[in-house]
Amino acid sequence: MHRLHALVWLSIALFAPGPAARAAAVQDALPLADCRLEHPAGTGSVAARCGHLSVPEDPAAPGGTRITLAVAVVPALDRSTALEPVFIVAGGPGQAASDFYAAYAGAFARVLRRHDLVLVDQRGTGRSNRLGCEVPADVEINTPSAARLTEIATACRHALPGRPEYYTTSVAVRDLDLVRGALGAPRISLYGVSYGTRVVEHYVRRHAAHVRAVVLDGALPPDESPEPAVTDHAVRALGLAFARCHADPACTRAFPDPAGQFERLRAALALHPAHVRVPDPTSGLPRELDIDATALAGTVRMAGYSTATVALLPYVLDRASRGEYAPLAAQLLGFGSHLERQLAYGMNLAVSCSEDLPHVTPADRARAAGSYLGRAQFDLLDAMCAGWPAGLVDADLYAPLAAPVAALVLSGELDPVTPPAFGARAAAAFADARHVVVPGQAHGQLAVGCAPRLIAAFLAAGTARGLDATCLEHAAPVPFVLGPSGPAP
Repeated sequence: MHRLHALVWLSIALFAPGPAARAAAVQDALPLADCRLEHPAGTGSVAARCGHLSVPEDPAAPGGTRITLAVAVVPALDRSTALEPVFIVAGGPGQAASDFYAAYAGAFARVLRRHDLVLVDQRGTGRSNRLGCEVPADVEINTPSAARLTEIATACRHALPGRPEYYTTSVAVRDLDLVRGALGAPRISLYGVSYGTRVVEHYVRRHAAHVRAVVLDGALPPDESPEPAVTDHAVRALGLAFARCHADPACTRAFPDPAGQFERLRAALALHPAHVRVPDPTSGLPRELDIDATALAGTVRMAGYSTATVALLPYVLDRASRGEYAPLAAQLLGFGSHLERQLAYGMNLAVSCSEDLPHVTPADRARAAGSYLGRAQFDLLDAMCAGWPAGLVDADLYAPLAAPVAALVLSGELDPVTPPAFGARAAAAFADARHVVVPGQAHGQLAVGCAPRLIAAFLAAGTARGLDATCLEHAAPVPFVLGPSGPAP
């Protein structure tokens, strides 16, 4: 099996100084120079002001090894009415804030009118001592055993340019506040997506006095690890996707029983994996891979992250059920290629092995075994985390949160990893909060419909009271693809 089968599984009262005062503080403490942030797919770049901040790798040893945090500031367009800076915190774990912003800069254009945007590549990602892992070529076309996965993770750990126990959420939050201080910003707002919402929530837990407002997009619950229920939420989202197809007359005519097709296909591939030869979506060169039931499950789970790929799912499953595996294989390769470009897997494991896997119980594993995903997610983490050092995790990382801060929480109805129930729990932790569930949408609402305008309005107001989110509550999902020519006209 292609190596990416494993990767697709491994998948949170002060006044602001005027522009002149803030610029002077930046120049003194964190010198910045003109730079450009490259789109992760190499399709363009955006202008920024970049600098570096030296911090201790081990927070308890300030005289020991130091690492450099990459910081970029995109200055507000209207300097005369500029508000507090907005820190953008990426997901993963393992994605760099600079990469995330370069990919979604257009969605932040309204926010940028009155707010500086601050991008701190979280330690272990991007240009902040990236903890990346190379996957050996011998697992590209074979399913790695648990022992082989442990061997790969061990080799990765030994080759890392840092000690992974110091690349956790708890340490990243300290870094963010050091950057805030270096930029001379007494008060900030934050946008976090997916895992980035955990970082934002813990930052608020530590530094609420320095926070004006937060946007949590695809929110993790602040009071527990989401890992134990990861299969439950994926199963729920897939069921909702099939139900949406069933409720759509055109989709039902084209695909009368996508859920049944999926189960029959899964059973067939468990007995006889399909050998497929398709062009690689990155290089265009022919690739050969085997698709078994585990690969199918992982691909379907990843498809649930995007409304666009959810819209393709009934068509892809129908083609595969008829022996045409190329569309399914293309999705598998595409997801893996995207993850390899975006995530630093060493940093991902530094967080997952210390903050999430320890919370998985035997009951969680037993419950997962009966789902279409099975225990693969847990088995993968068991194998990859074997021998991984315990990271620095604050004792209150998952303590209840009660924050005197304004929050806008965005959830997708079909989100397979951070469902609306998580968003409701996150919103309940803030004194002034609005939780918006977007119908038919999946993971991450930043670029959906009027979300950029809603986020900008919320951050400008600094309160959720009176916020009109009607436009987002009625956003339409991507229509289902019914055949090679796309959706119905």
